[in-house]
Amino acid sequence: MSLFKKLFGSANDASKEEREPELSHYHPEIEMPIDEQFTFNFKKNGGKFLYCENLTEVHEQFENILVENDWFESDVICLEPKLYSLLDENKLNYNSPKNPKFLFASCENLIADEGSILFSSNQLRQNKPNDLPSNIIILATTSQILANKSDGLREIKRKYDKEYPTNITTFKYFEKAKEEDFLQYGSCPKNLYLLLLEDL
Repeated sequence: MSLFKKLFGSANDASKEEREPELSHYHPEIEMPIDEQFTFNFKKNGGKFLYCENLTEVHEQFENILVENDWFESDVICLEPKLYSLLDENKLNYNSPKNPKFLFASCENLIADEGSILFSSNQLRQNKPNDLPSNIIILATTSQILANKSDGLREIKRKYDKEYPTNITTFKYFEKAKEEDFLQYGSCPKNLYLLLLEDL
């Protein structure tokens, strides 16, 4: 190698630096869009994510879940009349279920920064997570994805104007932790399927 190349570097070295500038330690991290952030965190928490472009795909994916788990003609907890038609199509009993296999519900919002699902009494009534079946199927839309819990609570306040729902809670852990840690203390993991319908 020549003396000039050692002292001044080669033209190729300079062009590499121009192509890949190092970011300062103070440069903010490049953030993912909130829908990608939600998907990443939700799957990291153990959730099963099924994207649907239209209602036909929602019906197909719902049936696939029933086939996978052999839940046809079984008891279900569903507290939202707007979802009954999907249950009726598949001969699922939601009237006073004795031994429900799963909960079928919508949600208030999807929280991107932690991959959790925000519920209220509109979906769960006064049931606590421990009172619900261990299997849950959630139907949500892409417009329900928000950055954090604060945005979710703000949206609930905006949406319900005067009569705010109660029992506002999030489900975050969707599989049993391999190692117990204090962050999961008191939470009960659920086997959760999310049917996410594109509506934007």
